Amino acid sequence: MADPLCREKAEEIIRHFPKAEIIKINHYKDVFNRHKQNCVRQHESQALILAVKQGKLVYPGAEVCQNMGHKHFYYTSCMMNCLFDCEYCYLKGMYPSGNMVIFLNLGDIFKEVEDLLSEHPVYLCVSYDTDLMAIEALTGYVGEWIRFTEEHPDLVIEVRTKAGNIDFGKLPAKGTGKSIFAFTVSPDYVVEHYEHKTGSLSDRIKSIKRAMELGFTVRLCFDPMIYCPDWKTEYGKMMDRITSEIDMDRIHDVSVGSFRLSEDYLKAMRRNMPGSAVVQYPYQNDHGVYHYSEKLTNEMENWMVNRLREFIPDERIFRWKEQEG
Repeated sequence: MADPLCREKAEEIIRHFPKAEIIKINHYKDVFNRHKQNCVRQHESQALILAVKQGKLVYPGAEVCQNMGHKHFYYTSCMMNCLFDCEYCYLKGMYPSGNMVIFLNLGDIFKEVEDLLSEHPVYLCVSYDTDLMAIEALTGYVGEWIRFTEEHPDLVIEVRTKAGNIDFGKLPAKGTGKSIFAFTVSPDYVVEHYEHKTGSLSDRIKSIKRAMELGFTVRLCFDPMIYCPDWKTEYGKMMDRITSEIDMDRIHDVSVGSFRLSEDYLKAMRRNMPGSAVVQYPYQNDHGVYHYSEKLTNEMENWMVNRLREFIPDERIFRWKEQEG
């Protein structure tokens, strides 16, 4: 590892694991991309791979993701895989491994973003293929992104998370609106059955309130909505708690969408998780994308949008379906 900044970051991370066995490898793909791995089992006891990412580092936003009204919508991956273990997560179908990779060359990503900024404003999702807030104590990357964003007026970042009990007080640059914390919120039933290791609904609500108290910009993501028995009751209880405990007037905006996943990813997940109700659900395949039936999709998403309209104006409600075209 020739870059001294990457070596320094690697040493900083390794100090968190004084008893860990350190194994040097030539390239992270030699381990991460091996055939016949079981990503589900590996996730139960994850190894951590420290690497330098090469090639393209910033990508146009995927069609299945919301652009929240931004024309120049991009994402980047400072990590691969996630500390959390959501059964329905597309990463389980995209990656052959359940181990985590942290890319040490954050400065190279910054440089590529600056190149884009020389052409036009950029809206960038920095916690796309992972949950950076879940390991902020290990990497400090969210803090570094916030500082970088404050130095570049035409950059807005989104940090999406399912973490709870977040220590926002250690993050810089509060209240500028250029760093958006997007909290995925789910009913207790969904958290307990499918979103393993994530923050509870109670802890996410506490983090949302704390973020707003400190002046951070907060987005609520009701996406993906997951069908479960008596879903209206479960989502209704969740909405009652959120709207009674959170000042909805101070929410920047909200996103709404139901479960959707590419055909290839879901096929791989079904092979690896034969006992998962959310993975084995009989989704409808429409042009290579699995989703709930049109009737159920509209029923769930319309229900959520109507509940939100009691507290949030229409122009601040983004429904994924409406992003098409």
